[in-house]
Amino acid sequence: MPTIRPDRPRTDYAGAIYGALLAASVIAGTAGFGPFSRLGLVLLLLVTGLVFWAAHVYARLAGERAHGQLLTRGEIRHTAGQEWPVVQAAVPPALAVAISPLLGLGLAGTAWFALGVALVEQVAWASVAAARAGASPRLVALSGLVNLVLGLVIVAAKTAVQH
Repeated sequence: MPTIRPDRPRTDYAGAIYGALLAASVIAGTAGFGPFSRLGLVLLLLVTGLVFWAAHVYARLAGERAHGQLLTRGEIRHTAGQEWPVVQAAVPPALAVAISPLLGLGLAGTAWFALGVALVEQVAWASVAAARAGASPRLVALSGLVNLVLGLVIVAAKTAVQH
């Protein structure tokens, strides 16, 4: 089991899992709006990640604030850094969209490829989070399975909207 050094920031697995699920939702949501540009989808993924990151930072700072207590720059920077995995999770699906022409994928194939990347990322982060928390192999597998099911709900919604 790896040792977590107190002087190093801990990975926010919840933010990474949430960000991957958010990216999958953005990709699935494009299906109902007809053809999309790859650049538009890349930008939509990244901007959505940034907006939700800012919302998470604000919510944590506001929620943890005692009445009348002032925020410090250090506290804001620390919270912003802790929530950054929400944005980072948008990058692999955005890269999948960006490289899709190199793979010969059309727009539909691009969407499915990016959705698959987001889903794999979500399951991987959930499994890593469980393993780093010291969960048994069975619980790690269950965590991955639960996140796979959540992702497949999005896939089912995308499929239903397309037909």
